[in-house]
Amino acid sequence: MSREREQWGTRAGFILAAVGSAIGLGNIWRFPYVAYESGGGAFLLPYLIALLTAGIPLLIMEYTIGRRARRSPPLAYRSLSRRAETIGWWQVAICLVIATYYAVIIAWAMRYTGFSVGQDWGTDPESFLISDFLQRADQPGMISSYVAGVAWPLVAVWVITLGVLALGVRRGIERANKIFIPLLVVVFAILVVQSLTLDGAADGLDAFFSPDWSAITDGSVWVAVYGQIFFSLSVGFGIMITYASYLRRRADLTGSAMVAGFANSSFEILAGIGVFAAIGFMAANAGVGVGEVLDEGGIGLAFIAFPTIISSMPAGSGLFGILFFGALVIAGLSSLISIVQVVVSAVQDRTGWSRVPTVLVVGGAIALASLVLFPTPEGLFILDAADHFVNHYGIAMAALVSVVVVAWVLRRLPTLQAHANETSALRLGWWWLLTLGVVTPVVLGWMMVDSLRTEFEAPYEDYPVGFLLVAGWGVAVGVLVVGIALAYLPSRRADRFVSVTDEEGSD
Repeated sequence: MSREREQWGTRAGFILAAVGSAIGLGNIWRFPYVAYESGGGAFLLPYLIALLTAGIPLLIMEYTIGRRARRSPPLAYRSLSRRAETIGWWQVAICLVIATYYAVIIAWAMRYTGFSVGQDWGTDPESFLISDFLQRADQPGMISSYVAGVAWPLVAVWVITLGVLALGVRRGIERANKIFIPLLVVVFAILVVQSLTLDGAADGLDAFFSPDWSAITDGSVWVAVYGQIFFSLSVGFGIMITYASYLRRRADLTGSAMVAGFANSSFEILAGIGVFAAIGFMAANAGVGVGEVLDEGGIGLAFIAFPTIISSMPAGSGLFGILFFGALVIAGLSSLISIVQVVVSAVQDRTGWSRVPTVLVVGGAIALASLVLFPTPEGLFILDAADHFVNHYGIAMAALVSVVVVAWVLRRLPTLQAHANETSALRLGWWWLLTLGVVTPVVLGWMMVDSLRTEFEAPYEDYPVGFLLVAGWGVAVGVLVVGIALAYLPSRRADRFVSVTDEEGSD
């Protein structure tokens, strides 16, 4: 098997792509809410601890696995052990599912960028989102019709994404992120400055940063903190392994991981400042506490609370809306590109196809599934259930299994440590072995136990059990089954790859 592979043009290009993948929709609407609920200013201490003891160590492990094998997740894990290939295909299947629904949220943000100009949502943004824009059905069920207002921006999202991917790693992904990430930072910086000038901004920042030191002793807060770190850094579902597989052999792994990790966290704090300053304004206008505004988390915070803020602004409301929703579009596209690239790279490695045909076939199939399922009255229910279960029992579970297999079963951490130290300015020592061998698996294991306990207490969002078995549990179990099936399908290319790595010793 040929060892030739595309490479990033520069180290900066790789870091921008990694940061672009990590900075996504969740950084803007999820981090501020989790921070507020987890002790405000006191949250920053456990957040930093989680970043250093789990996030960055796991990021380094994935960088090392990817750069060492120079292949997509299935073959990268297979280079450690033939049986570990299942983990790689599991992660590929997770990315495939996430891509189908992640794109539709970007499509919403794209439409809302336009809606901001005339504040088309009127006086009731919630009713506009649910009834007028999404035309949501009364309850989960079979797909009944299609919503054109969601479908056409979704087509635009997929055209942009597949166009960038078809150009390749250096000419497509690297160039796109060299535009997306600086633009995102500039746009959000302007948004933050504008937010800080609003009446009530100080109250919002006070709610965000005021420390509740008692929260540090609450175990659930630490679970939330580590969960945010794993969610935020794009670890656990193959993206960083894929991106690292295009690195040059002498690239600095630990330094790149540090830069990407801290850049992502810095943007999250910037997002928190901008979001809470705006929420403080909304709370002051409504005469309520900041906590009451935050009753709407996630999608509600972005598409209900922020339109309300925009409509309440005395001046510059259109610009504020364009900046906010434009930032969501940019952040979402950079992440979606990285998610689909995992699937494209895995199929290329498996089949030997060139990039453009692979992007058209694989990306086209994912786009088709996205367009069939989500621009529908029932799409929001499917999205909500799939997102919840694939995040909790896909990404987090795959991260746990990968760490346990690599650290405990295969005992390959010393090998990976030596490989990273060959080219890294910051050498990995005992702390890296300790965090990955003990801290990360223990925390992820506890998160799984806690999450499952909550899951079985009551059906998620009180959805019908039959619906959850298909759109929730069915998706979570399905990605694992697909991973196992693909790993055990015979592949001469994979066998030749393993033979080559065995002969070379990979290190």
